[in-house]
Amino acid sequence: MKAKLDYHWHLREIMANRGMFSTTDLRPLLAERGIDLSASQVYRLVTEKPERLSLKILMALLDILGCTMEELIEPMAAAGAGRRKTAVGESSGEPGVGDLRPKRARVLPK
Repeated sequence: MKAKLDYHWHLREIMANRGMFSTTDLRPLLAERGIDLSASQVYRLVTEKPERLSLKILMALLDILGCTMEELIEPMAAAGAGRRKTAVGESSGEPGVGDLRPKRARVLPK
């Protein structure tokens, strides 16, 4: 069985640690390095996990933020990798949706 890999994208957290709290702060810094992205592309780059990323953009981000690739991209095992699906009602050792539901209020007669 092949190992399924995934990653955490930490761009937003690293930007916040560097005092950059708006996606518009990143756009001119990318433009200085010859990367012209639209406002919506920069927003998606910051707020979502990219499926594809050019090495030019990656190198620009590392330069702008002064971080390493390991800080920006954290490899990890994919969610559900190596786990067996359990049927409804089976206990998997983790709280299920039923455990997280609020209790029904009881109305008592006066």
